[in-house]
Amino acid sequence: MKLDVKIELLKLSFALVNTIFLVLGLSVGGCAVWILFGTGSFLNVLSSDELQVVMAGLLMVGGVVLVVGVAGCVAMTRETRLLLLAYLGFLIVLLLGQLYITLLLLMNRHKIEDSLNETVDGVIFYYGQDDEIGDQILDSVQHHAQCCGRTDPADWLNNSFIQSLNLTGLDVLPCSCFNITNRSVNSPWCSENSSFPEPQFGRGQEAFNQGCSQKLEAWLQENLLTIVGMDVGLILIQVANISIVVNSYQMFGRRSALRRRNRLVEQAPDEDLYEDPDEDPGYVGPEGRHPYLRDMNHWDQNRP
Repeated sequence: MKLDVKIELLKLSFALVNTIFLVLGLSVGGCAVWILFGTGSFLNVLSSDELQVVMAGLLMVGGVVLVVGVAGCVAMTRETRLLLLAYLGFLIVLLLGQLYITLLLLMNRHKIEDSLNETVDGVIFYYGQDDEIGDQILDSVQHHAQCCGRTDPADWLNNSFIQSLNLTGLDVLPCSCFNITNRSVNSPWCSENSSFPEPQFGRGQEAFNQGCSQKLEAWLQENLLTIVGMDVGLILIQVANISIVVNSYQMFGRRSALRRRNRLVEQAPDEDLYEDPDEDPGYVGPEGRHPYLRDMNHWDQNRP
């Protein structure tokens, strides 16, 4: 296969791999932005320092991927070997950084789970007061997963409002803990006991008996595995990219060497390789012969 054809195939492969590289990098960065700045998930309100560090690292990875990917396109298009070397160096540094972040996430997943449990317990304690975002997220989890409390419905006895009622049983629960509800406009609380008056309490039927801990753990594992999977995919794409860049660097060097050699071959007949024309065997004098041959002929004629 000709060298030019190999180079074009490498460029095509690089364009495909680099596009996937950019898409995955931006997706990882987007997940980090969603977790760090979003408001629709327990991951957004987790107080885990480990998770915050990991997400900040992934956000940085997404930004670096965008810059490095564009630089790689320029280097490959212009066939600039120096820029390719810089691109390769950034890829290796980025790869090492991603490996560190992935290992950090996997090693600290149990701490993140503990932080999630603490966050849910905190939402349960302050439910119905100031944290509207946490209340809405927990209501959504309980309603869709058909569960109540973190470990079981008795967790709601730790709520500050329910404690103020001095209840001994689960007569009052969030309306999201019931399968059938008739909520009050002014209160998130419902009860099956008609002795709790409206509108302070709504009406609920068929309270859920299962806690949400298993659902929450499965949900957390699914989200973390998704992030890890995207990061591992990005690492594999980078390995392929490194291989393409190394081969391209070698091919560009070979083509540059061939071009220099061809230019030397084309220029050789026109170059003055001899400072004195009389020393050039191809030089023809005014009389149509090389001066050396004229001198030899004159010597022959004067010989005795």
